[in-house]
Amino acid sequence: MRYLILILFSVCFFQKAQSQIYEVGFFLGASNFIGDVGATNYIAPKSPAFGGVFKWNRSPRHSFRLTAIFSKLKGVDANSSDPRRIQRDYEFENNIFEVSAGMEFTFFDWNLHAEEPKSTPYLYTGISAANYDNFFFDNNGVLTSENTSSWAYGIPMVLGFKTTTADNLIFAVEVGARYTFTDEIDGSVPEASYREQFSFGNTNSNDWYVFTGITLTYTFGQKPCYCNY
Repeated sequence: MRYLILILFSVCFFQKAQSQIYEVGFFLGASNFIGDVGATNYIAPKSPAFGGVFKWNRSPRHSFRLTAIFSKLKGVDANSSDPRRIQRDYEFENNIFEVSAGMEFTFFDWNLHAEEPKSTPYLYTGISAANYDNFFFDNNGVLTSENTSSWAYGIPMVLGFKTTTADNLIFAVEVGARYTFTDEIDGSVPEASYREQFSFGNTNSNDWYVFTGITLTYTFGQKPCYCNY
């Protein structure tokens, strides 16, 4: 009898280890930039953004998440409400490719094995790394490429709402700000060889950017084993 219980426990443990629900899908939305060039609106989606999402739901309340998003960040002084920026009249575009990893927390239980529809707000945070091109504005305000690229590390802070739809599909709407540890994305702080001559703006405030959009993911994975003995 002891051996039978041991065997049942081992089978259940193995099946539970293999019973996690995974999600894979896409992100579609838009981005906006907050820095020393352009408008300072916190949520003002302008440039298209798209990418992929993968989640590993470890429990009904949290999951590990990996995303990769591509967009073009834009800053236009003419769109700012600051008269000084409007007079300066700088503008830039910078292609950005971001990869982020972290943990997503749900406000309510998110049991994808349940038969009834599920909905919940959620928070996501972790760490991000975004690749961008380096450039600066010369003394005439002309955008000048440095012919190099860098990585901006940051912290994603995402608030969203998700719901189950058709079989194995989950739809979500989210807004996610990224605080970065750099002030170079908009060209206001060039790399070292140009920094002293061409830096401008508030050097004590780093760059931010925001992704606003939707995700649609497909879920797959085995149902857990519930054993009573």
